[in-house]
Order: sequence, then structure tokens, then C-alpha cells
Amino acid sequence: MEQLGQYLGAGLACIGMAGAAIGVGNVAGNYLSGALRNPSAAASQTATLFIGMAFAEALGIFSFLVALLLLFAV
Repeated sequence: MEQLGQYLGAGLACIGMAGAAIGVGNVAGNYLSGALRNPSAAASQTATLFIGMAFAEALGIFSFLVALLLLFAV
């Protein structure tokens, strides 16, 4: 029963990784949409694109670490 709780908690923590993937797709899609509307401003927004992707990816890595902690440390 305890192992069932660990697996269930780890599976629920992995939902955050799906959210991170959706977030990265959303950031990249909005960047491309803006770059196609105004190509001259696209070069100045590249840093913002990478910062947004890094934050979204960091949340995915954090949820992965929580899942690993639930599986192996508890």
C-alpha cells in the first residue's frame, strides 16, 4: 500500500512535466507569431524567448525531481 502511494504521487508529480512541455510550446509559438508579424523586432526578442523557455523547462525539471524524491527518498 505504501508503494502504491509512492507511485501515485510520482505519477501526479509528472503532470508538471507535461505542463512544462505545453509552456515551452506556448512560448515558442507566441515568439514565432510575433516574429512573423514584425520581423525587424524578432532579433531583440530572442533573449526573452530563451528566458521564457528556461523558466518553463526549470519547472519541468523541478517536477521530475519531486517525482524522483517521492519514488526513492520517501
